Amino acid sequence: MKNEPMILGIDTSCDETAASVVQGMRVLSNVISSQVELHRKYGGVVPSVARREHELRIDPVIKEALRNAGKILESKIGLEDLDAIAVTCGPGLAIALEIGITKAKELALQYHKPLIGVNHMEGHLYSPLALNSKGKGPIKLNEVDFPVLSFLLSGGHTELVLLKSHDDKSIVGQTVDDAIGEAFDKVARMLGLGYPGGKVLSDMALKGNAQSFKLPIPMAKDPSLNMSFSGLKTAVYYQVKEIEKVRQLSAQEVMDMAACFEKAAITQLQIKLKKAIKQYNPKMIMVGGGVSSSVRVRAGLRRVAREFSLPIYFPSLKNIYTDNGAMIAIAANFKFRNKEFSDQALDRQPNLDLA
Repeated sequence: MKNEPMILGIDTSCDETAASVVQGMRVLSNVISSQVELHRKYGGVVPSVARREHELRIDPVIKEALRNAGKILESKIGLEDLDAIAVTCGPGLAIALEIGITKAKELALQYHKPLIGVNHMEGHLYSPLALNSKGKGPIKLNEVDFPVLSFLLSGGHTELVLLKSHDDKSIVGQTVDDAIGEAFDKVARMLGLGYPGGKVLSDMALKGNAQSFKLPIPMAKDPSLNMSFSGLKTAVYYQVKEIEKVRQLSAQEVMDMAACFEKAAITQLQIKLKKAIKQYNPKMIMVGGGVSSSVRVRAGLRRVAREFSLPIYFPSLKNIYTDNGAMIAIAANFKFRNKEFSDQALDRQPNLDLA
């Protein structure tokens, strides 16, 4: 463990200012400063507000990440003790990404450290490999058995990724419209659950009857591995509007609609995962991204994995599902080993693809 590189990971891809110190796959600290309350009144992320807050918060967040890592190692950790500095370069909000990249370049230059630009989605992909501060986790790096099928379920992306090796990744299926997390948030707003409402919707769904409303399963019969959530979101909209012509939805109806929407979304994920397994014969499945923090989403994907007798792994650390610096530092490990370093020309890539 001591021979593993110690990397600072920085993420400012959207509305969370995050920094983490990771040693190999072992997360020594993971500090996240959320801007949710600031953006809530606008019903979504305001880029200019996000940028301003990142500028205000990034230095304190990095200092706290170093301090917390020092507590774990029982010795003071400074920037000079790091082996590299990693930062999200995309995808994300351009003016938000810029803050993290500028800071990472400044520190790398000042402390003579390698700079590593990381794809945000690659962070989510490798998040199930994160180990706690004691080096414990569901799966170790040397236990990864290729080919791996990875399901990335986040606010901005829904992707099925095939890994033949750590250096050979390809997207084999993705959403053709809304990302699943985006759909969760939009439906939550329709049901009056506020912003961001995806997690609230999932919590409500646990108390609802998933048979109460009939909703479509998008692209269920489509032979490809692509997915769609726009039509499902629209179906919820029209059913809610029909009821609201007469009266407001009851609290139970809100929970029931949440349950029906989540069930339909999960069923689509299950259908596509089954098709992908039959097509690519993976030896294991990894799942990452904020939507996979839903109890029912995890349970639904586990059922598919059991059907095919495949191991399936999710992030084991609570604060590593959503945007965070730990997953960026973990993904940077692979680039560090291959000496894939960036230079001071590293720039924001808001529409960066994973493969």
